[in-house]
Amino acid sequence: MNAIEIKDLTKRFGSKQAVKGLNMTVPEGAIYGFIGENGSGKSTTEKILCGLLPFDSGSVRLYGKDYTDPDLRAKIGVLIETPGCFPNISVWNNMMIQAANLGIADAEAEVAKVLKTVRMEGAASNKFKNCSLGMKQRIGIAMALLGNPRLLVLDEPINGLDADGMRIMREVLTDITKNYKCTVLISSHILTELEKIATHYGIIKGGEMIGEMTAAELDANCRTFVALKVADMNRTKLLLCSKYSRVEENDDGYIRIYDLTEPEEIVTFLYNNGVIIQEIESSKIGLEEYYIDLINERSVQ
Repeated sequence: MNAIEIKDLTKRFGSKQAVKGLNMTVPEGAIYGFIGENGSGKSTTEKILCGLLPFDSGSVRLYGKDYTDPDLRAKIGVLIETPGCFPNISVWNNMMIQAANLGIADAEAEVAKVLKTVRMEGAASNKFKNCSLGMKQRIGIAMALLGNPRLLVLDEPINGLDADGMRIMREVLTDITKNYKCTVLISSHILTELEKIATHYGIIKGGEMIGEMTAAELDANCRTFVALKVADMNRTKLLLCSKYSRVEENDDGYIRIYDLTEPEEIVTFLYNNGVIIQEIESSKIGLEEYYIDLINERSVQ
C-alpha cells in the first residue's frame, strides 16, 4: 500500500501557480526525500497534505483513503518550520501540554518514550529557549511522534545543524521508521545528508514533479566518472576533450571524464601522449550532482 498518492494537484496563490498538476507516490514505510529549490512547491505540497492549506484541483489520498478522513488525520505527525513551544517552560512541560491537546491517556509514559527516541531524555528539564537549534528540531519531531503516527511530515529538519546534530538526526529518523513503523516525508536542501537515509526520492521544480525514484534507481542512474590529477592540467584537459565527450575540471582540482567504468583506457591514452598520471580513481556522482544535472536539463528544455 502507498502512504501518499497525489494526482494532478494544483494550487494557486493569486496570479502565482505554486503547484502545477503534481503527481506523487510515497510507499508505506519509506523515508521519502522531497527535493527542490526554494519556491518549487515543496512546503505548499506538505501543508496541503497536512490539511493546513486547501488546494484548487486534483486528489490527495493517504493509505488508500481521502486525506480528509478524520481517523487518518489523527495519525499524521507534522513539523513544518519550527516547533510550537512555549519558550519559558521546560521541554517536559511543553511535551505534556501537547500530549494533553492530543488526549493521550498515559501521557507521562508516552512523553518519556518519544523523548528517548529523539535522544532528548537528558534535557527534559531544560527550558525550551535554552535549547540549541538541533535540540529544538528534535523536540519538534518528538511532538510530532506523540500518538504513534503512521505518517511523519518534516520540512527542513536538518537545515542549520552542525555535523554532530545532523548525525544524531540521521540516527533518529532511521530509528523512527524501524520502531514506529512510520512513513517519513522529509524535505531538505542538504542532499548529502538526505542521501544517507532516504529510501525514495521525489524531485520537484516549478510546482511539477520531474522525477521519482528509489535509492537503488538513483544509484543506477548516477553517471560514473574517472577523476585524475596530472602536472599539466590544461594540456591534459585539451587532450581528453579531443577524445571524450564530457570532460570537466572540478573545484577540487581534478579532471573528470564521465560515463567510463574502467580507467585503463584513459591511462593508456594519456601515456601514449606523454602524460604521466599522479592520481586516478573511478567513482560516480551522488544525489546532489544528479539533482543539479536534472534541474539544469529541465531548464534547457
